[in-house]
Amino acid sequence: LGMSGARLALTLLRQLESSGGRRGLATMCIGVGQGVALALERV
Repeated sequence: LGMSGARLALTLLRQLESSGGRRGLATMCIGVGQGVALALERV
């Protein structure tokens, strides 16, 4: 079991909060040419 996606999402949320940013994007490679992107927006 891995949690690198959760770590990236939490790091992105913390960075948005500390910098006062509104939108953020985290990209993750799942191997074999596949990938996932997570877009977050503070409201």
